[in-house]
Amino acid sequence: MLRRRFFTVSGSRLEYREIRFFRAKLLGSSIFLCVFVLGVVLVANHFSHDLLGLGYDRMAMLDAENRVLKSQLKDLSERFENVQHGIETLADRGNELRLMVDIPRIDEETQSAAVGGTRRTSDFGFISKEAGEILSNAHKLIDQLAREVKLQQSSYEEIGKRYEHNQVFFEHLPAIKPMDGYYTLHGFGMRIHPVLRVFRMHEGVDIINDVGTNVYATADGVVRFAGRTEGGYGAVVDIDHGFGYSTLYAHLSRITVRPGQTVTRGELIAKSGRSGLVSGPHLHYEIRKNGRKQNPVDYFFDDVDAARYRVLLAAAK
Repeated sequence: MLRRRFFTVSGSRLEYREIRFFRAKLLGSSIFLCVFVLGVVLVANHFSHDLLGLGYDRMAMLDAENRVLKSQLKDLSERFENVQHGIETLADRGNELRLMVDIPRIDEETQSAAVGGTRRTSDFGFISKEAGEILSNAHKLIDQLAREVKLQQSSYEEIGKRYEHNQVFFEHLPAIKPMDGYYTLHGFGMRIHPVLRVFRMHEGVDIINDVGTNVYATADGVVRFAGRTEGGYGAVVDIDHGFGYSTLYAHLSRITVRPGQTVTRGELIAKSGRSGLVSGPHLHYEIRKNGRKQNPVDYFFDDVDAARYRVLLAAAK
């Protein structure tokens, strides 16, 4: 075994001594000294804000940022879920509005197919598994919210267009009695003609009142014909209301409109009479939908005649 020998002076004598395991002791002392010096350097580097650029403080800062970001992502995910609940409530309200404007509601199966989509998988290999799951869930919620918003946007646009259509359609829908007077609920259909005494189809309803009673347009439209006919109807007014609807007013004594004239619901168009083949003064009134005769009684609101309608319309404005 290698040993080192040294001479030492003790008092007045010179002594010879031998040091055992010199190399091992020297190596241990060197390592201890290096560790001590390194520790001092690291402590000094820390307190000097990483003067040597070793990156330990930056790693600590990134770790702190990572914890904050994960916390923020969790908070965002919860907020996304709250937004999703709000959109679901909006969807329920949207279905109510769809029914109000006569559009079928969006059922759950259709909605699920529209917003479900395909699940996107994301690989975030540079972050932890927990952070990766948080990010994946956040992306999934964002994608689903985007599809739900797009679906509801499309639905509300459809509702808006249908509402505008309905506003115009309702103005052109025959919906009031054209003249004050009496009529029978069973006036439309097969009956014995009061003059000819033969069994034949009666394609309208007769409203009975004195000659000269005001006759009003039952909806907005354009006068298609106004004048006397060769048949049993006598003097008539025929109005095209659009949307497949038209109305005819017969046995008139006086006409106050002309062909091509635009009229509105409740506007005076004629006076009742007894022209044509009639047994007494009355107004014969017909409604056609796509060319087919309809029972006008189905379109009457007995508590809203032309005069009453104008009062209600003025009050609404």
